[in-house]
Amino acid sequence: MKRASRIGLGAYVAAARGTLVVQPRMGMGDPAAMAAAVRAVAALPARTAATITLDSYTRVGDHRGARRALAAGERLNGFPLVAHGPAVTARVADPAGPGVPVQVRHGSARPGRIFATMATAGLCDTEGGPVSYCLPYGRIPLAESVACWAEATEELAAACAAQGLRAHLETFGGCLLGQLSPPSLLVAMSVLEALFFARHGITSVSLSYAQQTDAVQDVEALAALRHLAGELLPAGLDWHVVLYTYMGVYPRTAPGAWRLLGDSAEIAVSGGAERLIVKTVAEAHRIATVGENLAALVHASRTAERAYRHCALPRIGQVDYAQVLDEARALIEAVLGLADDVGRGLLRAFAGGLLDVPFCLHRDNRGLTRGTIDAGGRLVWAKTGRLPLPASARPRIHRMTSTDLLSLLSHVADRQDGRGR
Repeated sequence: MKRASRIGLGAYVAAARGTLVVQPRMGMGDPAAMAAAVRAVAALPARTAATITLDSYTRVGDHRGARRALAAGERLNGFPLVAHGPAVTARVADPAGPGVPVQVRHGSARPGRIFATMATAGLCDTEGGPVSYCLPYGRIPLAESVACWAEATEELAAACAAQGLRAHLETFGGCLLGQLSPPSLLVAMSVLEALFFARHGITSVSLSYAQQTDAVQDVEALAALRHLAGELLPAGLDWHVVLYTYMGVYPRTAPGAWRLLGDSAEIAVSGGAERLIVKTVAEAHRIATVGENLAALVHASRTAERAYRHCALPRIGQVDYAQVLDEARALIEAVLGLADDVGRGLLRAFAGGLLDVPFCLHRDNRGLTRGTIDAGGRLVWAKTGRLPLPASARPRIHRMTSTDLLSLLSHVADRQDGRGR
């Protein structure tokens, strides 16, 4: 299928240097509604990237179920890209025009059919990862996810190159479970998934990190992420950093939600991130409307404009990020030392507990680690299990009860909701 080329996400972000690119996570099942949302995002007076977020059926590979739901007139929680097929998908993306990228967001541990369909539709920007779309969400073995991602990534790179396009993959490794994973693990996983993508033919990547509990610590984490990316990613690889607005329990009040979103825009600017994935005032209650997503994009963009001129947060060059850098480097080096192939290294690391995601119940995760929030509001290790971390990372917190965990999960929401009282 021959489609008119549009700018790729990597090139678009590179051209926007000095302006934060803002992006929603919208998805709806009806093609006309999805196309209208893409058009509305592209038309905003801000530097935006458009998104087609996929539905739950498609994420788990149940394309027959997606078709049945469409036939029954059910309202889906995203766009069933494979069920609709490449021709419909291309028409949905067309309203963005050639100058605005359209990223496909999916959540699948087996992304092969998704990648094939989107590439046929002329879409080459997507995201995820062999670990980050398996351990938190998937039920398949990690080894199967790694194999599926290796094959699908290589096929995506080749399919896009055959059309004269450049595939772009964004890691989701910096967003593991959304919360209570200390920054060093998120930074390490983001770099490792970027290395995995590069190993399998991708030449343009973005490295993710999710806003956590302390803004200065987040700037430190972004500094460490940029440092390690510059040090370890292959020469010639195009890359940038993307920050996610907080992914845990969201403020229940509109003022609290606006404050948290504004904070994430300031963190992105201070930490040198080039792109921000936003959340809306509706996050704690329901799926956001298109209008609420547009309002979030405008708020984030305007906050970022002010932050480029003045921001109370320290800039990336003003923070001491040695702690998160040393921890993340230790984790990365441990994985890379296990095998020449980063995919095999990831499997061996999880099998031996050298990588271990706090509070993750997947059977291929040892579950020996815990993260917590210290008295100053920073994320720290409560249990390090077998992680090969430096002595400075030793746990400082006693055992955790279920009541403690519930309090930690609502820490950010409670703080933001309470700031206006």
